[in-house]
Amino acid sequence: MQFADLGLSPVLLKTVKEEGYTEPTPIQERAIPIVLEGKDVLAAAQTGTGKTAAFTLPILDRLAPQANTSFSPARHPVRCLVLTPTRELAVQVAEAMKTYSRLVPLRAAVVYGGVPLDPQIKELLAGVEILVATPGRLLDLVGQRAANLTQVEILVLDEADRMLDMGFMPDIRRILDLLPNRKQTLLFSATFSDDIKRLAGSILNNPITIEIARHGTAAESVRQLVYPVDRDRKEELLAHLIVEGDWHQVLVFTRTKLAASRLASWLDRHGVAATAIHSDRAQSDRTKALDGFKAGEIRVLVATDVAARGLDIDALPHVVNYELPWNPEDYVHRIGRTGRAGATGDAISLVTVDEADLLRGVQRLIQEAIPWEVADGFTPRRAEAQPLRGPRAAGGSSSGSSGSYSRARRR
Repeated sequence: MQFADLGLSPVLLKTVKEEGYTEPTPIQERAIPIVLEGKDVLAAAQTGTGKTAAFTLPILDRLAPQANTSFSPARHPVRCLVLTPTRELAVQVAEAMKTYSRLVPLRAAVVYGGVPLDPQIKELLAGVEILVATPGRLLDLVGQRAANLTQVEILVLDEADRMLDMGFMPDIRRILDLLPNRKQTLLFSATFSDDIKRLAGSILNNPITIEIARHGTAAESVRQLVYPVDRDRKEELLAHLIVEGDWHQVLVFTRTKLAASRLASWLDRHGVAATAIHSDRAQSDRTKALDGFKAGEIRVLVATDVAARGLDIDALPHVVNYELPWNPEDYVHRIGRTGRAGATGDAISLVTVDEADLLRGVQRLIQEAIPWEVADGFTPRRAEAQPLRGPRAAGGSSSGSSGSYSRARRR
């Protein structure tokens, strides 16, 4: 199937062609015609599968008849509201909106916290049809009477699972109360949890459900590998893999902001250009770090799960789990940063013996044992670090494999 078969207008098809796209991804192929019909959508697909374009393109098509070049703010009310959990994802979605709408006179703006309020107030008062926002900052702007949501026709909740994880539900409910009852609502998510289904049941009207990949599936384009290691040698092993493998553009995940800052500092002191990105850093610093990483000036970007949500880096070759996440679903999201848009990538996990249960949780979720190998010179000292059989599959049988890490022996 081609984009021309999806029902998009010639203007948008021209833009898509200029961007170099001819064939839609599965989520785009299924979602675009439904959104064009004005129906509510509940969609789940892996990261890197084109979810943003799956709702951006048909929304622009639906709003195009109301586009105008008037200077009057009243002619440019907010008709589409996109809510995202993080600043980075908000910026990414807004950039997509502006890219695909360059031949359509629709105004798009993005608002998020961590930056001065006044410039955002000025932009909104001038009138915008498409507003991409994080929930907290949007409510601030509503309180300043800079954002009027009474004419919203389309609402998008992007990465809704992360918004729930981050505790945004009360803010989302407050925002929903400000919107018209009659509107099209699109809920897009990387995962399809029970909480997401409950949320969908309360805000969607007879939605069409689209699920591209089964719950907890890792992308086939990502090669996964585990390196067992002693905890006090993790930094050394990471630096060794980067230097010996001549890796560039390495996205490394830690669980906490403190760990991210410490690891980036350690790598930088040992000759590997690195910086950290997390919610405690000013937005200008986060933007500068991300731009330097994309430009190749910074070799390693160390991030927390929250900060990395929405990062869109073309052809990112390496993702490293310096620490496995507490939530196995976050592992799937992390490694989805690589192997995007048809490219391949490597997802490496550095696992200590006390993370054995976390690794088991990941393998149970993805229903496969992750291969592992010991790096030369980094054989774990502890006797407990021995291979064991893989996780039990859904049917209860054990899949034989040396692809996991042993449980620490009870003392």
